[in-house]
Amino acid sequence: MQPTIETYLTLQKQVLQINENNFDEIAWQIFRFQAQHNSVYQDYLSALGVEPRQITKLEEIPFLPIQFFKSHTVKTGTWPTQRIYKSSGTTQPTRSIHHVWDEAFYLKHATQTFESFFGSLNTYHVLCLLPAYDTADSSLVAMARHFIAQSNSTTSGFFLENLDSIEPRIHSLKGSGRRILILGVTHALLGLAEKGLRNQSEILVMETGGMKGLRAELTREEVHNILKKGLGVAKIASEYGMTELLSQAYATGDTSFLKPNSMRLIVKELNDPFKVASSTGILNIIDLANLHSCCFIETKDLGQVTANGFQVLGRVDNSDLRGCNLLLS
Repeated sequence: MQPTIETYLTLQKQVLQINENNFDEIAWQIFRFQAQHNSVYQDYLSALGVEPRQITKLEEIPFLPIQFFKSHTVKTGTWPTQRIYKSSGTTQPTRSIHHVWDEAFYLKHATQTFESFFGSLNTYHVLCLLPAYDTADSSLVAMARHFIAQSNSTTSGFFLENLDSIEPRIHSLKGSGRRILILGVTHALLGLAEKGLRNQSEILVMETGGMKGLRAELTREEVHNILKKGLGVAKIASEYGMTELLSQAYATGDTSFLKPNSMRLIVKELNDPFKVASSTGILNIIDLANLHSCCFIETKDLGQVTANGFQVLGRVDNSDLRGCNLLLS
């Protein structure tokens, strides 16, 4: 028997209202729901010889390798796809595809998450250094477009093709009573930093990813030092997201990402994806916003859980490049 629309709507409401106290309860509810109604995840559990009813701890839940979003249609239940998000795929022939049942839920959740860390979007002018292509099959670009709309500012928009207009625009906005959010892929932000901005204390600069082969690889600390100097700001914020996840984590200026209420991180051993690591390992993410697809994802990112969040230390060897930076090549 297929889940009803009311079931999805109820779960969406629960995810939007989730907190640390009820996370476990909702996570177990969705795990049982997906183990029963997600055919790809169900087959994966069966291949592992895992009986869902015998799992007693969240860290024991098998995490679906992220590559399945390239090779399978990952859905919980059978429903018409409202929106498809795709990874960039610029250098890889096979792209990750995330089928979305309700894009409005994704955008509402993304807005709620951002505002929980940085305040209301209508207190910002949102300047995006992202590829604003028309197909809108990027979850990041869809989120950015929504942020622009939510800012309710005629100055907000995409400016990747016209970096020279950024500085005069910023100067014209001084004294407007709003902060300025510059949201961009790292490669584009470095290009802006090379042009130089000065004394921009009202700016929140947020980078969304690495070089992806477009420049010499730098450490995150090196990138942030270059950006702080070139853009005239004291700190750089970061967004951690991907096509296969509908939640975002944010770093507000240090090296650790802060997870939203809908997300939990479990680190597994590099050579044993079913064993919890004592320190550094593969990031496995419970993302309850993925209730329509699969909430339990084994990424290919190396990292570690910290006292206030998690750190991303790199990618597993031989894993695919991904990210909107590839679209700039």
